Amino acid sequence: MTSYLFIYWVAPIMAFASTTDSAESDKSMTLFSFERNAEVSRWYPINDGVMGGVSDGRLEHTADGALRFFGVVSLENNGGFASVRSRPAVMDLSRYTGVLIRVRGDGKRYALNLETDFQIRAGSYRCKFATEPAKWVELYFPFSDFQATSFGVKLDRAPSLNTKEIRSLGLLISDKQAGPFSLDVEWIRAVAKPPSPAKE
Repeated sequence: MTSYLFIYWVAPIMAFASTTDSAESDKSMTLFSFERNAEVSRWYPINDGVMGGVSDGRLEHTADGALRFFGVVSLENNGGFASVRSRPAVMDLSRYTGVLIRVRGDGKRYALNLETDFQIRAGSYRCKFATEPAKWVELYFPFSDFQATSFGVKLDRAPSLNTKEIRSLGLLISDKQAGPFSLDVEWIRAVAKPPSPAKE
């Protein structure tokens, strides 16, 4: 069925190069395609160890060409989250309406994070999603659904998401979901309109 972070790491902001043909760029733009391990190396983990926790989130490139975000979430030492994010790059996504991703999960809940030029202490613009065990699904996230959060709390006075200045994308597991987890991502795209509903 198709469904309609506590540290700051300072790094050079680089221009982002699309892998999408220019003729299709008005409809969609591939931000990440994880067929090759080189794309996975553009991401890195940040776990609750930055706050004293002991959760262990990792990345690997799968044999079928996906990024695998996996590990174990622990609630010890006031921890409880694991995350990964892409290395900083400037992405102007203002011509698009949202992000479409193809994922295979484990039945747990995750979040897609977007970081912009507006810095949020221990947070980002976030949209949560559920997964189905061992099933590939495509999920669409309208930019209008992303909410600014800090330490997991919504920031009502934060500005709206600035899609002209997307600096990084990320994946997060939290919400006291202790135990092992695994999420595969085949690709991430910016799209100009929602995908058509799947036919029954």
